[in-house]
Amino acid sequence: MTPSPSLLEAISARLGYPLGFEGTASGGCISEVFSARAGSERVFVKSGPADRLAMFEAEADGLAALAEAGTHRIPAVLALGATEGGAFLVLEWLELRPISDRAEAIAAGQALAHLHRHTGKHFGWQRDNFIGATAQGNEPSESWAQFFARRRLKPQVDLARRNGHPKELIADGERLVELVPALLLEHRPEPSLVHGDLWSGNAAMAQGRPALFDPAVHYGDREVDLAMSELFGGFPESFYAAYREAWPLPPGFEARKTLYNLYHILNHLNLFGASYLGQARRMISRLLADARGRSG
Repeated sequence: MTPSPSLLEAISARLGYPLGFEGTASGGCISEVFSARAGSERVFVKSGPADRLAMFEAEADGLAALAEAGTHRIPAVLALGATEGGAFLVLEWLELRPISDRAEAIAAGQALAHLHRHTGKHFGWQRDNFIGATAQGNEPSESWAQFFARRRLKPQVDLARRNGHPKELIADGERLVELVPALLLEHRPEPSLVHGDLWSGNAAMAQGRPALFDPAVHYGDREVDLAMSELFGGFPESFYAAYREAWPLPPGFEARKTLYNLYHILNHLNLFGASYLGQARRMISRLLADARGRSG
């Protein structure tokens, strides 16, 4: 993707110096991404239609929150805006590389535990944001179970209905939404600052420090980050061991992990289609069986 001259001009005007297109970049399945230069300075640009501005604003807000926590290397937001040529988000360029050796994995696990120590008064966030391209509501709640059921799971089930997915899936999903309080009955997490979309593609090493990007931040159960981190490949085992040493998990995480990851599988079903349908059905069936076992 080569950006239009008008888009480059708008970004240059916002930055206050001329910017030249360098080349396409990896790291954006939802937005168009490219690198650009101003002399020796290199930047990372996300762009899209003008209505993508709300998504970029939410991302900038999340990056600011993560940067304020001070636990990770976070790319700085350099410019944000929209013109007739589209919306854009300009970020500091970081030389990223995968978390690979044991020492890096340990540092990353410890950094995540320290991030989660930043807590809020309620579950939710100061604004709504996005999980991928899907709107994510963050109206605050005193109850984690109610927040997860009403702000996370139910919107995905409702979206699946609108997208025409099977009625059986919708009916089972609606039943599960009502049973979430029972599944989380004895679980009382603190409202931790979470990345919210933590898989191996959104974490790396940069300048010798663990780095995070592409957030969907909110105050939630810290276990949602750990659960999702295992969903698409995961991190080295030393990452998880270091996290648990820094902040042990309460009993029952393995059961809750399926519930928390269902949110992301339903989101992938709604974004990318039926290849995720079987996995969503299996997860819902497992969780409904668990709920029946608890009530029995």
